[in-house]
Amino acid sequence: MSKKVLFTGIQPSGHLTLGSYLGTMSKWAEYRKDYQCIYSIVDLHTITVPQEAAALKKRTLEFIAGYLAVGLKPEEDIIFVQSNVPQHTQLAWVLNCITYMGELNRMTQFKEKVQRGELNNNIGLFAYPVLQAADILLYDTSVVPIGEDQKQHLELARDIASRFNQRFGNTFVVPEMFVGEAGLARVKSLQEPTQKMSKSDANQNAFVSIFDAPEQIINKFKRAVTDSDNKIIASADKPGVTNLLNIYAAFSGLTLKEAEARFEGKGYGDFKKAVGEVVVEGLKPIRDEYNKLVKDSAYLQKVVKDGAEKAQKLASRKLEKVYKKLGFVT
Repeated sequence: MSKKVLFTGIQPSGHLTLGSYLGTMSKWAEYRKDYQCIYSIVDLHTITVPQEAAALKKRTLEFIAGYLAVGLKPEEDIIFVQSNVPQHTQLAWVLNCITYMGELNRMTQFKEKVQRGELNNNIGLFAYPVLQAADILLYDTSVVPIGEDQKQHLELARDIASRFNQRFGNTFVVPEMFVGEAGLARVKSLQEPTQKMSKSDANQNAFVSIFDAPEQIINKFKRAVTDSDNKIIASADKPGVTNLLNIYAAFSGLTLKEAEARFEGKGYGDFKKAVGEVVVEGLKPIRDEYNKLVKDSAYLQKVVKDGAEKAQKLASRKLEKVYKKLGFVT
């Protein structure tokens, strides 16, 4: 590939949220100008917690439809389901054998989940950062768009790549965190505005799915947390109002100051209704495209099949190189 590679993987759990869209997905179609873009539905990561098989399959295809609805093109971008490319788990085993227990013990997300006691503490949950490293390293990935909560995992992938290269000779590109044009806005939870909007939040009013019906979106914004003050200004002590202003500015094309001026003298009721309406209008083309695509199962299955073939072609080359370095008979 002549262009550098950008890799992104998202678990098919929860929902594709407004936060995901404004944070990164709104820029996905533009990335292909500078990068060969590879987008994976990382379903193997999802089974670190129990899944209902039919629901997982349904969500995976829905996520494929969502990827396409926001502007990805199967003829230009590589879009695939992780479990369809066995080289991911094959490389993960190799990388497990050069990863130290202490490195995985330090992973903050694992420690937090164990402390909360919300998950069964299985080996997959403990070792999934190594599979994540394999996801990235299989494709000579140069850059990975990630949030702050994934920086530690990318650092581990970098350490693993460097260690393998030192022991066995130059094999892997050492990936960097993607530093490109920011998304339209950093979106927080509508109910806990000091926390990021999460696609797996148990509180349905805390997030907006980019495929929610218009009335759902309006109602969620009506219930959004603000504060007892009635001033519509962005400030550190008004996280709820600031979050809504950021969202309004992103969809209206206004600056934050211009958005503040538009609502000067208005009440929170009018303000939250206006934010909901501008979001509904902004998401309409995406929602319409998604609703059309998600009904076309044959097309989605073709996208999955074609994407798997493209990904396997690249992944098999890299794995063969790794196996030769290790002395395996190929």
